[in-house]
Amino acid sequence: MRADAKKNYDHLLAVARDVVTEQGADASLRDIARKADVGLGTLYRHFPTREALLEALLRASFDELTRKAGELETKGSPDEALLVWFREAVSVSHNFSGVIALMVAAIADPESALHASCVTMRSAGTRLLVRAQAEGLARTDIDGVDLFALVGALSWVGDQPSLEPRAGHLFDVIASAILPNRR
Repeated sequence: MRADAKKNYDHLLAVARDVVTEQGADASLRDIARKADVGLGTLYRHFPTREALLEALLRASFDELTRKAGELETKGSPDEALLVWFREAVSVSHNFSGVIALMVAAIADPESALHASCVTMRSAGTRLLVRAQAEGLARTDIDGVDLFALVGALSWVGDQPSLEPRAGHLFDVIASAILPNRR
């Protein structure tokens, strides 16, 4: 990628991150281009679809969650590792309001631009869950799909103005249900 194109790409991502964090996954692409001070054509050259833009935004966050899971697998107790990762996964998903429906659809669609990032993130959480289950700390009647669904559910709760004040409490309830034998 040429230097000026790379600069535009990075700038568009930075502006898009701010706009999507503020307005949610349905933020206007025209607003993003306007706030980035580029033409709509420039935005579409870099990101031909909304999903491609969201994938680029989420990929870095999901890659960080995957990296974090790798670190947590080798450090500390399995229950604490799962809890730390689960909290961060909910936080990342919540930061991009409205993205949960896209993530759920993408994980079932190998053709989706978001598919690989979502599958990798889910796999990372699954490894932490299996580790906690092997130690007898986590329920054995849930799997990575369930964990992914719970991340989505808790993120959705945080997006609801009337429920947002309860989000922390509900996270604790769900975490204690996943890890009933937590040390």
